[in-house]
Amino acid sequence: MLRLAFGLLAESSFRCKLIQVVSSDVKPVRSMCSWTVCAHHRQRNQLSNGLQHANVRRASHSTLDPAEVRKFQAMASKWWDLQGEFAALHSMNDLRVPFVRDNLLSIHGMQQEGKPLTGLRILDVGCGGGLLSEPLGRLGADVVGIDPVEDSVRIAELHSSHDPELGKKVRYQACTLEELAEEEAEGFHAIVASEVVEHLADLDVFASCCQQVLKPGGSLFITTINKTRLSYVFGIVAAEQLLKIVPSGTHDWEKFISPEDLERLLESVGFCVEAVKGMMYNPLTGAWSWQQSTPINYALHAIKRKEEPQPDRVCPENENLEEPGRGTSYS
Repeated sequence: MLRLAFGLLAESSFRCKLIQVVSSDVKPVRSMCSWTVCAHHRQRNQLSNGLQHANVRRASHSTLDPAEVRKFQAMASKWWDLQGEFAALHSMNDLRVPFVRDNLLSIHGMQQEGKPLTGLRILDVGCGGGLLSEPLGRLGADVVGIDPVEDSVRIAELHSSHDPELGKKVRYQACTLEELAEEEAEGFHAIVASEVVEHLADLDVFASCCQQVLKPGGSLFITTINKTRLSYVFGIVAAEQLLKIVPSGTHDWEKFISPEDLERLLESVGFCVEAVKGMMYNPLTGAWSWQQSTPINYALHAIKRKEEPQPDRVCPENENLEEPGRGTSYS
């Protein structure tokens, strides 16, 4: 991350603008709160006006944040523009697809040559236009992509229709996670929620629903943004206001969550966190890379416990295992 910071600050015009914006807009960093306190802050955002679009699903006691839905409703037609607002998500596939594949293979083993995820059922929460659903389907998984924005789902269906093989492996549904949970108890081997949790109204509901729809021993994969000074400066000030990597207003720093708080939340509903890895985006190259620390973006892999934990051992904490993608580091 420091390499990126020094590279950006090397430009004097950028430096002056960055200092000006940060000095006036940067928010004070509060001490790391427990997940219950974070939930209290999130619930305040849930009390907003009703949905203004007829083609957006409604739900009560929901993960759905109407303001966030409206943002993505406005961008629904741009999911497959490789140079547009979602360019960084396209390039993120270079990290997140292998992260999901390799961790699933370490649990389930190779199922079929060329289609290693054959036989596995994966839920893509907040699938958008299908940017992650499609490559997982091409790896052989049976993928269900869900999103509350119906226009995004239609874009995903249209794009996948150009590949007849995907029609057999990937299907989409316009709904919320809690709506699906009513029908799909323990129906999936894995859930992916990539760049989603920072847009939700209620992470407690999200975690409980993930636990409900996963099979015992199933995997939950999350990529999101840490809640730090650097995440505000580079995730919002630089990415949105200066470099215009994503539209202004895409992210709300108050909704970011640290890996420590996310791990506590997941463990409280029956998960063991197996891996947390830092991620870095370089706007000059448009590429992502893995990092040992997690000051901005990070990826997390958790597993639903198969049985009630023993009193003396709930989850392995910070075990730096020598397997790909495993071990936890927050430094």
